[in-house]
Amino acid sequence: MAVPPPSLPDKQAVRAALRARRRVFVGGLRTHGGLMAALEAATAHVLPHVPRGATVALYSAFGEEIDPAPLGELLAAAGHPLALPHVAAERGAMRFLAWNAGAPLVTGAFGLHQPAEDGVEVAPAVILTPLVGFDRMGGRIGQGAGFYDRAFAALPGARRIGYAWSVQEEPAIPLDPWDVPLHAVATEREWIDTGVHA
Repeated sequence: MAVPPPSLPDKQAVRAALRARRRVFVGGLRTHGGLMAALEAATAHVLPHVPRGATVALYSAFGEEIDPAPLGELLAAAGHPLALPHVAAERGAMRFLAWNAGAPLVTGAFGLHQPAEDGVEVAPAVILTPLVGFDRMGGRIGQGAGFYDRAFAALPGARRIGYAWSVQEEPAIPLDPWDVPLHAVATEREWIDTGVHA
């Protein structure tokens, strides 16, 4: 009799474990003064992979998420148009709105800092996405609302880059049929090409 393969843990359990691991890691960076060096290293891993002049969607970091603000400053200085997500919880949709580095943000759905809803909508060529966990095959686990997966599906030509701390890596992320894989992941340690093609 064949033995069934072991099942992957459910996403809620994975999220809880990964958030705890991330909290300890970031706390250690802050305690030992390594946070800025880690952010600079992650930034250096992304920059060579952004096409000249490409519009890049960043995000406003929440909690212990890796902060793309230093990357945004360098992209803006190099002439890249920037965008940030705008979430309308009542519509279950996320749009990317043009944003200038340092421009004021408003508090929106789920306490997210985002551009005002009357901003100019853009279609970014590169989407830098936050995440709770990732694997090297392009699997991504987010907060659970599906906003990024729906945005990825609506913008299939955009390059999807996960941005995370290295401790957020898992051997395999449990996936649902609607999950859209990442093309790459950047951490403070390395650039990971997942082998996913557009």
